Order: sequence, then C-alpha cells, then structure tokens
Amino acid sequence: MSGNRTFTMIKPDAVAENHTGAIIKMIEEAGFSIVALKKTLLTPERAGEFYTVHKERPFYADLCKYMSSGAIVPMILEKDNAVADFRTLIGATNPANADEGTIRKLFAKSIEANAIHGSDSDENATIEGNFFFSGTEQF
Repeated sequence: MSGNRTFTMIKPDAVAENHTGAIIKMIEEAGFSIVALKKTLLTPERAGEFYTVHKERPFYADLCKYMSSGAIVPMILEKDNAVADFRTLIGATNPANADEGTIRKLFAKSIEANAIHGSDSDENATIEGNFFFSGTEQF
C-alpha cells in the first residue's frame, strides 16, 4: 500500500447514526477507489491490538471501549497521494478545528467521537490495512 493506498475506518458513532453511505459517497467523489471494505465489530482486546501505539496514553482504555461499542467500517482506499489527500478530506481530529466541508466537520460529534480514522503515513496505512484485510480481500 505504498504511496497510492491508505486505510480508513468509519467509527461507531458515525455508523450508528447512519452516516456510512454519505461518508463513502464523499470518499468516492474525492477520487478514491475502494480496494477493500467490510462492516465488522472490534472486541475490546482487538481494539487494544489496533491501538497498541497509544497503550501508555491516558485515553487508551476509553478509546478501546469506544471502538468496541458498535459496528465499524474499515476500508482500504486507492488514489495518487492517498494518505495526504485523505487526511485533507477528513479534516482535523478535533471537528471544531476541521475545515468546512470535511468529513469530521460534517459528521463528527467530538474529538473522541470524530467519525473516521485515517492513516498518518504510508507505513501505517499498510500495517492498519493488513490488520483488517487479508491479501485475498484487497483488490
């Protein structure tokens, strides 16, 4: 997934509020192709594995609880300059600071329930995509 692929995950708050279709539409209209997609649940343990980089941070337990509180929609996306372009599309982590028209500005409720995850590097996009999808699930 180097250079032209990134990973994203629509978070439980946005899925529960039926924003999945609108978010996917925005992603596709921004020129991204969906390489892999599924709707799934994370157990608290599996959420802990995914967010292990944050294990020592004070918000780790709440993050794992939140991410296992409902369905998520992980996806692998493809486009030139995928990571940077996608981070622009989703907006700042804190929706109060997100630019108008970004996914987080439109659909996030708070810095914690911020609707969507986006990989921050090509390396993490590969790691995160492989966490959710086997090679045969990526087209």
